[in-house]
Amino acid sequence: GKVTADDSYLQKHIDLILALPLVDVDAIKKADFKVVIDCVNSTGAIFIPALLKALGVNTVHELYCEPNGHFPHNPEPLPENLTAIAGEVVAKKADLGIVVDPDVDRLCFVNEDGTMFGEEYTLVAVADHVLKSNKGNTVSNLSSTRALRDVTEAAGGQYSAAAVGEVNVVNKMKETNAVIGGEGNGGVIYPELHYGRDALAGIGLFLTHLAKYGKPISELKRSYPDYFISKNKIELQPGMDIDALLLKVEDKYKAQPYSTIDGLKIEFDKEWVHLRKSNTEPIIRIYSESRSEATANELANRIISDIKDILGI
Repeated sequence: GKVTADDSYLQKHIDLILALPLVDVDAIKKADFKVVIDCVNSTGAIFIPALLKALGVNTVHELYCEPNGHFPHNPEPLPENLTAIAGEVVAKKADLGIVVDPDVDRLCFVNEDGTMFGEEYTLVAVADHVLKSNKGNTVSNLSSTRALRDVTEAAGGQYSAAAVGEVNVVNKMKETNAVIGGEGNGGVIYPELHYGRDALAGIGLFLTHLAKYGKPISELKRSYPDYFISKNKIELQPGMDIDALLLKVEDKYKAQPYSTIDGLKIEFDKEWVHLRKSNTEPIIRIYSESRSEATANELANRIISDIKDILGI
């Protein structure tokens, strides 16, 4: 066989992003953003600075941008792991912070005041931008925020939920001819570029949206429906028939809209709960979303109580 080296694909990918009709380099340049980036010392350290330069972002403060694979903190882009960039955004008086995971398919943002934009809202904001120009449908997975559905329906489109997992989201996007989709963990899938989660595409679309919005990123966040997701789990006895247990919960809530394509998701008015069994241990993961942390936790606790009643514990 033969080994061929070709280092031109970074530029090829950037060129394709710049060529997207919904990425407006002039608008981004004019906004003159000051940005802090955290690339967790992985491949994003090569791609993100190059993309931002191509987009006309001239002030970029780099945090953890040595692509040596030594993660300076837990690389999952969750608030508890992002205290360094949150502090740096405030200290540098930056307009926003940009965070990616090691393989650059998850994207989240930090507001100018050091608070989190929220990884669930990366896709919501990008979808809002896309739907303003391209009316159409959207897809996310069953455990993602309802805010995407709200934004989609307000724009005259139809929202569909897929089972958890990128391949399931992509299949549902193709089936519904969605113009944008992804997952609530910061994964943006933009079919006009390709059917895969891509933080680089997400950055180009998001910065265009923020530039045209013309106000601070925290105000953009406040413009979206505010939801809170609570994540819980209940441990069960090994060997227990979890499927039978979920059927009993389903029967209790059969009057509500529900889905069984991936565990059990039950819809209530502007809130939901999603139960998924683990494939590796005897637990049920319970995700719930509502308009406040208190009501999301309340909903989860109600379902946990139902499960305990069914089990007699």
